[in-house]
Amino acid sequence: MRALFIGGTGTISTAISHQLIELGWDLTLLNRGTHAERLPRGVALLTGDIGNEEKILQLLEGQWFDVIVDFIAFVPDQVRRDIRLFQGRCSQFIFISSASAYQKPPSSYLITESTPLANPYWQYSRDKIACEDILMDAYRESGFPVTIVRPSHTYGDWSVPLAIHGKNGPWQTLLRMQAGKQVLVFGDGTSLWTVTHSRDFSRGFIGLMGNVHAIGEAIHITSDEALTWNQIYQCIGLALDVTPNLYHIAADALIARDPAQLGPLTGDKCNSVVFDNSKLKRLVPGYHAQIRFDQGVRSTLAYLNAHPELQRPDPDWDEWTERVIREDSACRGS
Repeated sequence: MRALFIGGTGTISTAISHQLIELGWDLTLLNRGTHAERLPRGVALLTGDIGNEEKILQLLEGQWFDVIVDFIAFVPDQVRRDIRLFQGRCSQFIFISSASAYQKPPSSYLITESTPLANPYWQYSRDKIACEDILMDAYRESGFPVTIVRPSHTYGDWSVPLAIHGKNGPWQTLLRMQAGKQVLVFGDGTSLWTVTHSRDFSRGFIGLMGNVHAIGEAIHITSDEALTWNQIYQCIGLALDVTPNLYHIAADALIARDPAQLGPLTGDKCNSVVFDNSKLKRLVPGYHAQIRFDQGVRSTLAYLNAHPELQRPDPDWDEWTERVIREDSACRGS
């Protein structure tokens, strides 16, 4: 089986690439050549900008793939381009959407694939919804063989799932936890959240690749484990051998100090969501997520500690956190 990945070096796609090679797939990655060190041996690389359609057509001339996956399409024009490029070049095209596209606030805590798609708080999610609409229209009108996959919060070797963090990722917050400093958690920390290890996600995803029953379908892939944000931080603390010092603050107060948090918080993380994975399990018999978060996060932290290049300090985030806590504490005191 031959597969082409557009992108292919992110948290999700890297894990899938490793498992595909182990299973004997013929895998080609098309990207700009960044983070090649993350890839397993045996992957073929095509260097190019997917936005340069003429060059991509030259690179792919005469090639056929059983599965093509675009991991880096985010807006409607990009999926229109994909339809132009890949119509007639594959048996299946997989678009990576997002579980954040589901209705916010949710009408039910239990999310299925039939839950309406509507997110008035986050442009990222609305763009993903628009992409899905375009691809499903192409499926209905011209037989474009699309499968839509909706990941939720997926973590892996270098990504620790946090309620909120700075632009450099989780490292500064982990340092704060280890130093006994307060770390920010929105609300009272009791809303439910689902985090999925990339290796679990990969097994479900690979079960959809080349699966004729997945054509024309949308499927989310998540763990069945639901945790409160307090429990998530407790698990991280146990892995670090510390007791997290949590500072609970209203999401609105965080958004007032950083409006960019409106989408990720009100449009996503602030909502309790639990996912019904029945559809995935029907399409991929025997699938279930195997990595409990308290176990998976230990693996992630071990990887981060072994790779100094991923330990990215963020003094601006540290200063912002201290200021938010100081100002919020003063307001409570008044």
